[in-house]
Amino acid sequence: MAEAYPTTGHPALAAPAPDEWNMSVTTDILIIEDDPVMRDALAEWLEDAGYRVRKAADGTAGLAAVRLAAPALVVTDIYMPGTNGAVVIRELKQGFPEIPVIAISSRFDSGHGMDADAAIALGAARALAKPFKRGELLRAVADLIGSPAG
Repeated sequence: MAEAYPTTGHPALAAPAPDEWNMSVTTDILIIEDDPVMRDALAEWLEDAGYRVRKAADGTAGLAAVRLAAPALVVTDIYMPGTNGAVVIRELKQGFPEIPVIAISSRFDSGHGMDADAAIALGAARALAKPFKRGELLRAVADLIGSPAG
């Protein structure tokens, strides 16, 4: 079962300085997605493939989750209320450059806002335009961190 992180009212959401971050590393994947249906679908796809998953409902909760225990990979939506995915990618590249990021967005191919190339330029290892197929996500994950241990 994927572990969810709260978005407000939680003491772990205070942003510590980078030297105060917990540098423990886990082998799981962190999904940062504000749409609960999409977040749960992504978690189910990854768990069914054998990966361990944690979930966060927004960028603030996602960054707090990374500070608690660095995941092997982050999948983040770009357009979310509050701390958006572009900020998440920038913060991760500054504080945790070794963590690969898959950026996802329904706007990548729309001609409005950030496109996939801009997400890659910001530091994402891959960018997937929603809607994408399960196999596309699983291939991107396996390319970046390998198949799940089993």
